[in-house]
Amino acid sequence: MKIDKRDFPVSKVRRYLEPGPIVLISSRWQGRTNIMTLGWHTVLEFSPSLVGLMISGGNHSFEMIRNSRECVINLPTTALTDTVVRIGNTSGAEIDKFSEFGLTPEPAQEVGAPMIGECHASFKCRLHEDALVDRYNFFIFEVVKAHVAAGTEHPETLHYTGEGIFMVSGRIIDRRSLFLPDRLI
Repeated sequence: MKIDKRDFPVSKVRRYLEPGPIVLISSRWQGRTNIMTLGWHTVLEFSPSLVGLMISGGNHSFEMIRNSRECVINLPTTALTDTVVRIGNTSGAEIDKFSEFGLTPEPAQEVGAPMIGECHASFKCRLHEDALVDRYNFFIFEVVKAHVAAGTEHPETLHYTGEGIFMVSGRIIDRRSLFLPDRLI
């Protein structure tokens, strides 16, 4: 069935193209920690596991991550929705976000940045490539260690569509039977 489409502002295509769930990026530099809310990320490679993050140069975390060359990508669930928004509305230059929002920094042995204890998953990352940082604020990280909560394979995650509106990850649709065995990644 043909779908009727109308013109749409190109500045708002992110409502449909956001690549994945909102994440909380934790960092550590010169004895200080920070957390930032981030929606602009993408998987780039499976092995090594590479993830691209677009971090605004004006964000307090930008220089911390650029200098330390590492971070932890933490995956919150919908239980942390209000915290995720509040973290995004504050600056780590002014407050300690772990204390302010009652989050637990957990040591991550592979990197100096802490994991966030209340998040469903934590992916410890080291900078893999910085060639696009100066021009696009785009960091390419290698995930060197991953931790995921036991029990829930598909947690309810937040997906930002702009203007303060989030979608929640939906129901699971299993189509493994349609894939060729060598295409199941």
